[in-house]
Amino acid sequence: MYSRIKLLSWIRITLFIVFVILTLSPVIEWGFSWGLLAALLFIFALKGSVDLLRKKTGVRPSRRSTRVWKRLLTAVALLISLIPPILFPQYRAPEVTGEYEVRTAVYTYTDPNRMEGFTDTGERRRVNVEFWYPGHAEGTYPLIVFSHGAFGVRESNASTFTELASHGYVVASVDHPYHSFYTQSVDGKVTMINADYMREVNDSNKDGIYTMEELYGLTQKWMKLRTGDMNLVIDNILKKAGRDYDPVYQRINMEHIGVIGHSMGGAASVALGRERSDVDAVVNLDAPFFTELVYDRKMNDLAAKDEPYRVPLLNIYTDDVWRQIGKNSAYAANNTGNPNFKDAYTVHFEGAKHLSLTDLPLFSPILANMLQRGQADIDKYYCIETINRLILEFYDYTLKGIGRFAPQALY
Repeated sequence: MYSRIKLLSWIRITLFIVFVILTLSPVIEWGFSWGLLAALLFIFALKGSVDLLRKKTGVRPSRRSTRVWKRLLTAVALLISLIPPILFPQYRAPEVTGEYEVRTAVYTYTDPNRMEGFTDTGERRRVNVEFWYPGHAEGTYPLIVFSHGAFGVRESNASTFTELASHGYVVASVDHPYHSFYTQSVDGKVTMINADYMREVNDSNKDGIYTMEELYGLTQKWMKLRTGDMNLVIDNILKKAGRDYDPVYQRINMEHIGVIGHSMGGAASVALGRERSDVDAVVNLDAPFFTELVYDRKMNDLAAKDEPYRVPLLNIYTDDVWRQIGKNSAYAANNTGNPNFKDAYTVHFEGAKHLSLTDLPLFSPILANMLQRGQADIDKYYCIETINRLILEFYDYTLKGIGRFAPQALY
């Protein structure tokens, strides 16, 4: 009996030691997903050490049922601890090709003109922003403002932000409170997604829940909140750029501003390009042009506005959106034959799904496949690295006047 306990004790201690060695080597890159497993192995090793220190005469045989329950609980604990590394496996970061070291910083801005509509506390709306910017750099660089998707987070396209910052851009990624899955302000307050908003978005993709007029009203409500947040961020940066001694604001050239967004954030970015005269270039990742639509009561349907879009625009679409264009009236303004967008660049990534334009398929393939109902056919690294290159080339051309921009229509 004692020899068996001794053997199990040494196995537990050895497993923990091996895990520590692997985390110190290139085999395991330490991250939050390994936390539960590390804690469990530490507890096992601690118990093994205590058992080894016990005197042989102090060991009493336990009942068979007790041993079975212990083994069952151990198996369940081990299974639970393995869920995070399975759900969020290690992955190779997309290539970063610029010369600058990239740094990050997080700020929270309060809007003095808007009350928080998702609460009844009378508080002002607060928006959290994360910056990616060139470190050890001189001079100023164009500003790029990003808006995430319906249930996204500000880090959703971190590889894109890193690539841009490494080439001399300051990227400000906006967390839209209650629209993002979660967001944390600089004072530590965590805000989760609003259940009513989540239900609105989910029901808007189902037939028979909303009338066309109601659906139009919802999209305009979402866009008003999104563009309000983006305006708050840009206006705050305008006030601080060149005046504040913070290194982030010292790096920003407010004469050159681009906006970009994924999904609902892409729709808001297109809206901001229409709304603000100081926005010089827009990138839309897989979004309908919600604010370029009108509701036609006679037809009881949505139609495209008749007003030319003057700001340089790059549209990057996946199969999920490409198949909607020309068939779904929510994408009426996206039609490639729309004369209001005759100068826009349009790119289609064949085999890509909606979340292929974010980092989620790299960060959590299982979660991405669940959310987008299947795995994309396109290679995830080819997709995101090509997208990052196209976005960089587009902004170099439109904001810095560097080179030319002539993307393929199909990738």
